[in-house]
Amino acid sequence: MAIKRVQSTCNFCALDCNLDFYVDEATNQIVKTVPVKGYPVNDGFCCIKGLSLSKQQTTVKPNTLPRIRQEDGSFKNVSWDEAFTHVADKMKELQAKYGTESVAGISTGQLTMEEFAIFGHVMRNYLHTNVDGNTRLCMASAAVAHKGSYGFDAPGYTLNDLELSDTIIFIGANPVVAHPILWGRVRNNKIPGHKVIVLDPRRSETAMNADYWYGLKWRSDLLLLYTIANQLIEKDWIDHKFIEEHTEHFDEFKSFVKAYTLERGVEGTGLSAEQITELVELIHNGKRVSFWWTMGVNQGYEAVRTAQAIINLALMTGNIGKPGTGSNSITGQCNAMGSRVFSNTTMLTGGGEFGNPARRKRLAEVFGVDESMLAEKPTKTYNQIIEGINDGSIKGLWILCTNPRHSWTNNETFAEAAKKLELFVVQDIYDTIESAEDCTVFFPVVPGIKKEGTYINLERRLSAMRPVLKRGENEISDYEAILGVGKALGMGDALKGWETPESCFNLMRECSRNMPEDFTGVTWKMLEDSHGIQWPYPEGREEEFSDEQRRLYADGKFFTPTKKAQFVFEEVRENPYQPSAEYPYVFNTGRGSVGQWHTQSRTKEVKFVEDVSLKTPYLYMNTEVAAEHDIHHMDKIRVYSINGQDAVFSVKITDNVQRGELYAPIHYIECNKLTPSNYDAYSKEPNYKGAVVRFEKL
Repeated sequence: MAIKRVQSTCNFCALDCNLDFYVDEATNQIVKTVPVKGYPVNDGFCCIKGLSLSKQQTTVKPNTLPRIRQEDGSFKNVSWDEAFTHVADKMKELQAKYGTESVAGISTGQLTMEEFAIFGHVMRNYLHTNVDGNTRLCMASAAVAHKGSYGFDAPGYTLNDLELSDTIIFIGANPVVAHPILWGRVRNNKIPGHKVIVLDPRRSETAMNADYWYGLKWRSDLLLLYTIANQLIEKDWIDHKFIEEHTEHFDEFKSFVKAYTLERGVEGTGLSAEQITELVELIHNGKRVSFWWTMGVNQGYEAVRTAQAIINLALMTGNIGKPGTGSNSITGQCNAMGSRVFSNTTMLTGGGEFGNPARRKRLAEVFGVDESMLAEKPTKTYNQIIEGINDGSIKGLWILCTNPRHSWTNNETFAEAAKKLELFVVQDIYDTIESAEDCTVFFPVVPGIKKEGTYINLERRLSAMRPVLKRGENEISDYEAILGVGKALGMGDALKGWETPESCFNLMRECSRNMPEDFTGVTWKMLEDSHGIQWPYPEGREEEFSDEQRRLYADGKFFTPTKKAQFVFEEVRENPYQPSAEYPYVFNTGRGSVGQWHTQSRTKEVKFVEDVSLKTPYLYMNTEVAAEHDIHHMDKIRVYSINGQDAVFSVKITDNVQRGELYAPIHYIECNKLTPSNYDAYSKEPNYKGAVVRFEKL
C-alpha cells in the first residue's frame, strides 16, 4: 500500500491548525490524520473538528454536475459550461433590466484568499456590483476598530503572547469551547502567579476555568471599560511615556472618562465597587497584560466603540507591542483576515481607499486593466443586500460557502428574500443546507481536502491548503467555478494572470507590496510543508522578519498618517432593546460545544459529534427562574422575541446564566429566528446578543 503525506490547513476556525493527512494512493482515501508537530499554532494538537476533516471524503452529492431549476420547479443537471453561461447571461440580463447593482454576492470567511480575490474581481471590478461576506457577522466590528485606532486592520499579536502574559483578560470570549487550541496556549503559560480573568455576563466554560470572573450586567461592557480607564487615570496607573510618544487624543479621552465614575460603573454594570477596584488593581499589578475579545464584544449595538475601549486600555497602560501584551481580537472563521484584506469589498484589494488615485493606479497595473474597471466604492453591507432583495431593488444573488437562511440575524427575513430572487446561485459542498431550498442554480464544489489556496489566521499567519485527495469526474473547486462564470461573462484579458490559484497568489503578493500586510517575500512553494509565515514579510527583508512568531507595534509605530495610535471614544448609547414587562428576558447567544460549528453543515456528518449533540434546539435558564415557572430539565418552552418571531426550545437549567438571561447555542436555525435586525452604527455587524424575549411553558 503506497501512502503519501500531505500537509494542509484546517479550514474550520481562525487558528488554521496544520495537519498531516496520510493517503492511500491506490484507493484515494485518507487513512490517518495527524496534527503537525512543531507547527507554531497547534504543535501536534488539534480539536475534534480538525480531526473530522477526513470525514468529508465520504460527503455524498447526488451529482457532481451543477443543476438549474426548471419552470415546473424541478432541477435539471447540466454541464459546467452550460451552468456558467446560464448564470452569466442571467446576471447580465438582470443588470440590463434593473441596473448595475441589481445582482449581489455573499461570501464567507472559509474560502481561500485566492477565491475571495477572484470573486471580488469578477463581481466588484467587472460587474461593478456588491459583495459582502459573513465576516460581516463576526469580525467587522474588530476590523473597523483596528482601522480607527491603528490606521489599518492589523491585530498585532502572536499566539505565543498567551504563554508570555502574566495577566490574561478575556472579554466576551469563550475559548475553552470556541478556540480550544488557543485555550491550550493559556494552559501552557508557565509565568509564576499568572492570572486568567473573564468578563462575561454568563459563567461560561472559560469563566469556570479562570482565576477571576466578573459577571457584569448584559451589554454594560463599554460602561465598565470607561470606568476602568477613569480609575487607572485617577490613580495615575498609566504609562505617560508611551502615551506621549506613541498616541494621540489622550487628553480628550482623559476629560471624557471623568464622567464614568466608580459609582456610575457600579450602578450600570451590576458589579460591586470592590470588584471593579480589584479588576483595576489586577491590570495595574500586571507586568504583561493582554486583553482578548471576540463575539461577545463584536456582535453588539456599540461593538466598535467597545473594541476601541479595550484598545484604549492597552494603549494607556503601555501594554502593546511587547511580549505577553496587546489588545487582541480573536477571529471566528479560518480566513476572516483573508476576506477582510483581499476580498475587494470594504477596501481595495490588499488595502487602500477606493478613491486613492495612487493606489488605484498601482492595482490597475498589477491586474493589467484600465483604472475605470476597478470598483469605485465600498460594497453595500450584508443587511443592505438582504433589505435590497426584500424591497425589490436586488434581483440576483450568488452565495458561496455560507448558509444565511440559518446564520443571518432575524433569519426569516432571508427566507422571505430568497423566494423573491429571479436568480439565486448557491455554491456549496452540500445541497442539504437550508439556503439551498429556494435556489435557482446549485453549484456543487469540492471541500477543502480537494483544493488549493492560502489562508491567513488570526495572528496574520499565511498557511497553505493543498489537495489531499484527487478529484473525481466533473468535480471543481470554488475558484474554478468563479473563474468559469468570469469567462462566460466575457471578461477576456481581464482574467489574464487569474488562471490558477497559484497565479492569483502571485497577483495578491504584488497587491500587498508596500502595504501593511506586505508578503512579497513569500512564495507559493515556500508555504508548502512549512510553519506558515506571518505578515508582514517583505521581499528583500526576509532576514529581518525571520522569526516564526512575530508581533507588530514593537517600535511604537502604527499605520496612521502620524504613525501614532488613536484614542477613539464616544458616549455610551442607550440599549435599543430594554427588558420590559412584556419582554423581561435577555436572549444571549453563542457557541454550544467544541464539536459543533456554526450552522452544523459540516459537523453534522461527523458521527462522534452528532452522537453527543442534541438534535433539537435548547437554551439555558437560571435555576430560580425555572423554579418560579415550574420548569424542569428538558421541558419545552415557546420563546417570543421582540422581533415578532417565536420558536420552541428545550430547557437546560443552570446557575451559570443570570436571572434575567436566556442563553441559546447558535447551531440551531431557531436561534437566529429570534435575533433582531439591529446593527452596530459603524461596522453594521448584527447585534446578535441584543434581543429581548418572553416565554411560556408548553
